[in-house]
Amino acid sequence: MEGDYPAICDLITSKSELFRVYPRGSYPFTIEQLSQIAKSRQDLTIVIQDDTVVGFANLYDVEPGNRAFVGNVIVSMDLRGQGIGRRLMQYMVELAFSKYRPMSVAVSVFSDNTPALLLYTDLGFKPYAVERRIDPEGKPAALVHMHIDRGEHARSC
Repeated sequence: MEGDYPAICDLITSKSELFRVYPRGSYPFTIEQLSQIAKSRQDLTIVIQDDTVVGFANLYDVEPGNRAFVGNVIVSMDLRGQGIGRRLMQYMVELAFSKYRPMSVAVSVFSDNTPALLLYTDLGFKPYAVERRIDPEGKPAALVHMHIDRGEHARSC
């Protein structure tokens, strides 16, 4: 997996994109930053297409039997809208529920990321909180926290 770190970092092509994927990060996203993430996250997952890393996500704040969060979700800019993000999120949610048996799985997304908001809603996630953040330009941003509970996930499968 560490051999894939440069390719994962290359998925993030702008300061605003890094903010969406990893708000605490500093652009450009580096192998060192990814290494720090890897120390506190579980199940780092990549999507490979034609021998190229085209997607990444992981789980964090996992409390088996209680909760798990999907984080750092990103798909290559050129390949968005082709179902890769959907398959990646379906995989991560299924992995979380089957491996850790939480009551719910959560994901957070900035309100200006309409494609991700719609995808997560299509997958059965529902908003439960909104957190005020400040974007890289110093403007207010809304981070929408969403979750899907185990029962809802079971009904949607």
